[in-house]
Amino acid sequence: MSDHVIIDDMATGVRLIRLARPEKKNALTGAMYDAMRDALERAEASDDVGAIVFAGEPGMFTAGNDIADFVAGAAKPFTEAPALRFIRQLARTTTPMVAAVDGIAVGIGTTLTLHCDLVYASPAARFRMPFVELGLVPEAASSYLLPRRIGLLKATELLLLSEPFDADEALRLGLLNAIVPSAMLLDHALAKAAALAALPRGAVRASRHLIRGDQTAVEAALEAEAVAFEARLRTPEAQAAFMSFLTKSKPARS
Repeated sequence: MSDHVIIDDMATGVRLIRLARPEKKNALTGAMYDAMRDALERAEASDDVGAIVFAGEPGMFTAGNDIADFVAGAAKPFTEAPALRFIRQLARTTTPMVAAVDGIAVGIGTTLTLHCDLVYASPAARFRMPFVELGLVPEAASSYLLPRRIGLLKATELLLLSEPFDADEALRLGLLNAIVPSAMLLDHALAKAAALAALPRGAVRASRHLIRGDQTAVEAALEAEAVAFEARLRTPEAQAAFMSFLTKSKPARS
């Protein structure tokens, strides 16, 4: 478990998973991934949880992977990585999920939202997927989900060029349900999650399955990405990109 992930179970049947590492812009460590995966697994097994909300600290969702922590664990097989185990659980979770994105949402901060049923963001939200920039490949089935959501050309632009986009662009692309003022964002997301949790649980999950369709292709894409991701981790390109990031020898893009 991690002190940087706070789990709140509410009387409304909503489980809030809140990232709380503001000094590092909510960059995710292995322990944080494990805590989130455990929270999802326990929600799936609980009759008391009817919806899940992901949120960060005010003004920041997450800066993505903590690169130093990620590099430190890279000696182990990627199949054992906490990040991949979390992503697998994210893809197979059947409990409705809602994201409240305020501020930066880098890497998994963006791809996580592709698995959520409802996504809300503040005007300050900034999304970016810098996988290729780091010598890697997309993850969380984003190479499959994003082109189907926003079209091949735009998805290629965002995934290959790592171009940032704001809340207005995310809404225009159909990646958000609404833009909500920062001060109201979390309450808005919790209220929508509570509305989901109040509905007949079986009907919600059955409808969710019909809306999303067969998840086999999503999970297959996730696993194909994981194989390519592990191969890329060993390349000089990725190693150089990580070292550049850690030594700040190249200005970080945000």
